Amino acid sequence: MTPNNSLVAPHLQVFFSDYLCQQKRVSAQTVASYRDTFRLFLMFVKETTGIEPSTLRMTDVDALTVVSFLESLERQQGNAIRSRNLRLSAIRAFFRLVALRDPTSIGIATRGA
Repeated sequence: MTPNNSLVAPHLQVFFSDYLCQQKRVSAQTVASYRDTFRLFLMFVKETTGIEPSTLRMTDVDALTVVSFLESLERQQGNAIRSRNLRLSAIRAFFRLVALRDPTSIGIATRGA
């Protein structure tokens, strides 16, 4: 599988169903926080690029997109730096998993995190 064919959705499904819940055994509050982060992130990407979450590819998610998302949270939602950093932690955890699951996406994953 090349990075161009790697959809984000299957990685997100594994991230939530397997990685966070079964491997890391994080709290329900952490899962909810991470879920909210990705809900906001996917809405942001759709609003700014027009790409539907179901068709979003790893190549569509880069560091600039992540930074723009985090900045929009501060500007539009009034998130404090602490809240922004929690969102960034969720995104970094996701990209670390992607790098492990799909070595062909490692360049994208390391640039996105």
